[in-house]
This record gives sequence, structure tokens and C-alpha cells, in this order.
Amino acid sequence: MEEIQPLIQRIVEVIRTCYDPEIPVNICELGLIYDIHISEGNDLSVKMTLTSPNCPVAETLPAEVEQKLENIPELNSVKVEITFDPPWEREMMSEEAKMELGMW
Repeated sequence: MEEIQPLIQRIVEVIRTCYDPEIPVNICELGLIYDIHISEGNDLSVKMTLTSPNCPVAETLPAEVEQKLENIPELNSVKVEITFDPPWEREMMSEEAKMELGMW
């Protein structure tokens, strides 16, 4: 498991470069990433959500995440899955995101 840690760290760094264009905070800090799983064969699956089912970037944001992750050479394949279970709530945001957005 130790050799996976740097890869997971890099995956999270890449995901942190993705933003919901309407909110100036990365999707990790927004709490949109629910799960990151790497198989023994270095197949990556990411389970994420959107701020709402009617989110204007429902088509483009998951594709952007997937495209950026596919540039990590150690990964064999990348699959990004959207779920709305559980539905996203503001409480899922990090303290940093809440501060950035003035939601204290």
C-alpha cells in the first residue's frame, strides 16, 4: 500500500486543478469527490457528485476530471462515475472552501 500513496497524492493534486466554473473553489474542497479507488492493475475509478443534478457542467466537469487523470502515466485506465447518493450539501465543503466563499 505504501507505493500507492504517492500515486494517490498525485491523483488528488490533479483533481484539485478542476473547478466548478461558477464557484472559485476546487472540486475536492467543495466535497464533490466521494471515492478514489485504484485496482492492483492501476485502473482508477473516481466517484464524484455535482452541486445539483441540474448543474450546467454535468457533461463537461466529469469529462475534464477524467481527461486530466488520463495524463498520469502510471494509470492503466480512468473511469469517473457521477452519483447523487448521497446528494451534495454545503456541509460537505472543507473549512477552507467555506472561508473562501464567506459561508461562516
